[in-house]
Amino acid sequence: MKPAFSVIFLTTLIGAAQGLFLALFSAQSYALFNLLPVQDSPSFYAAGSALVLILSALGLASSFFHLGRPERAWRSAAMWRTSWLSREVIVLPAFMGVVFLYGVAHFTGWQPTVATLPYGIVLDATLVLGILGTVLAFALFVCTGMIYACLPFLHEWHSPLTVINYTLLGSASGFTLAAAFAASSAPGLTRFYAIWALIITLLAFTSRGASLLRNSRLRPKSTLQTAIGIKHPRIVQKSAGFMGGSFNTREFFHGQSVATLRSVKWVFLAAVFVLPTLLLGVGLWAGSERALPLAFAVQYLGLLAERWFFFAQANHPQNLYYQAIA
Repeated sequence: MKPAFSVIFLTTLIGAAQGLFLALFSAQSYALFNLLPVQDSPSFYAAGSALVLILSALGLASSFFHLGRPERAWRSAAMWRTSWLSREVIVLPAFMGVVFLYGVAHFTGWQPTVATLPYGIVLDATLVLGILGTVLAFALFVCTGMIYACLPFLHEWHSPLTVINYTLLGSASGFTLAAAFAASSAPGLTRFYAIWALIITLLAFTSRGASLLRNSRLRPKSTLQTAIGIKHPRIVQKSAGFMGGSFNTREFFHGQSVATLRSVKWVFLAAVFVLPTLLLGVGLWAGSERALPLAFAVQYLGLLAERWFFFAQANHPQNLYYQAIA
């Protein structure tokens, strides 16, 4: 498939935003059970929520460049009963709305008690909003991943690993960003976020590696014979059948060589997993705060390459018919 950079930026930016919100609420939840110090300054959660909204808005804005008729974007939500894309279109603004309320509640100090749990644990409005935002964040991961995992004719995508990878990669980038953010605004949480960023990055490496191994073993079910309906044992295509290109030849193949794909694969494996792990380790054990923002920057650039590879690796069956021009 031909990678669309608008979709690449959309999925990586909102993934980092979702991961960052999960990181913010994780710290608040740990503090509720006295496992982390309570953040007395409401600006930490408010500023973190603002950063989540900025990333989400940038991702949403980039998606409009993928539309042929942007003024009709609202129609994309009409098929929510059957379309994962429509569900994503609905869940994303709902997630952004809850994050906005979560940030405002922390900034204004609006924390009325909603319920008192056993052992005197007080459940206030920010916790309720945080729980709702967490549910929407995971729902958004599922919707985004299922847009591709639900396509049975694209065997590289048609796997539960697609949804798992979207969730883990987005969470890893979000927690890495949270570690960099906490280093300057809440130093007491830096170690917590960096350790979880390391753990999630290693989990993401395991799941992404499993998907790469699975895809390397795939064998197409279709052949050139089944593509054109002729059973002759030896068929060689000499021409696509027309002088110029078409939508099929432009949009269903990336146009790059096998060597390019192999190079991009090793680049993203190093940039998403190896280098951030090393930089997070330096930030943790050497106490270098500069390593944490660098870890996020390298990891995000690597995610751009990973998402490009994700789209380019998918081999549409129609390329059997247009293989001469592809």
